[in-house]
Amino acid sequence: MDERDWLAQRFDEERPHLVAVAYRMLGSLAEAEDAVQETWVRLSRADASAVENLAGWLTTVVGRVCLNVLRSRATRRENSLDTHITESIATNDERTDPEQEALLADSIGLALLVVLDTLAPPERVAFVLHDMFAVPFEEIAPIVGRSTPATRQLASRARRRVQGQDAIRDSDRLRQAKLVDAFLAATRNGDFSALLALLDPDIVLRADEQAVRLGAAEEIHGAPDVAASFSRRARGARPALVNGAAGAVWMPAGQLRVVVSFTTSGDKITGIDLIADPERLRQLDLVIPTDQ
Repeated sequence: MDERDWLAQRFDEERPHLVAVAYRMLGSLAEAEDAVQETWVRLSRADASAVENLAGWLTTVVGRVCLNVLRSRATRRENSLDTHITESIATNDERTDPEQEALLADSIGLALLVVLDTLAPPERVAFVLHDMFAVPFEEIAPIVGRSTPATRQLASRARRRVQGQDAIRDSDRLRQAKLVDAFLAATRNGDFSALLALLDPDIVLRADEQAVRLGAAEEIHGAPDVAASFSRRARGARPALVNGAAGAVWMPAGQLRVVVSFTTSGDKITGIDLIADPERLRQLDLVIPTDQ
């Protein structure tokens, strides 16, 4: 076996770990696979004989690649609104501590997804590498371009947000996310009483012209009628972030058809808007976990 074949074999052994790292940073399987492929390109151009710890070297490189992707994504979001669909991935990477991995499992909930989506790219990279993959801060620091103490602070800030201890600024969005999570759970379970309890008595549901063509009523008033409408029609609704706020989508056969936007006040949902117009859908910034 020549050196390149040996290198390819070692890389394939590390690939599941690298994909797991990249996916947890990026939330997109396609982008994670691209990041891992870029890591292979960089490895093939490097002097591998000088690398003492290949697994650590590869993790560092994929971290740098992911950081660039996150920064590019943040720039795109500042300049335009686009649809970003988060894909799911199953992994049995043994290097992931089960307790740390539980944090990722919790991110399926909209409340935590809201928090993760607000992390700055360096914070997300530091948090994922250290808290989910136990990479030492000394190795993360060069990736994010900070000192070791500063990198520790990045992860600490991210951790406080993820654990809900530093979420005062996002309290309204988090409260809304928990309401929408509960609303969708009640809808899935067919729990009419729970659904009704989440709705303001004077709630109004409105549908745009395209949603009406798909069978929705143009306007529905009152908690009982809104709850009944969702109980009949929206059990397939899935959680999503809609322009950074908790919402839902209806995607029959994987095709985005309707976005559900919620208005809340206190502990009640006061308004629901059904958006199906293709032009309006294209203008939304959506994050849609597919592992629901």
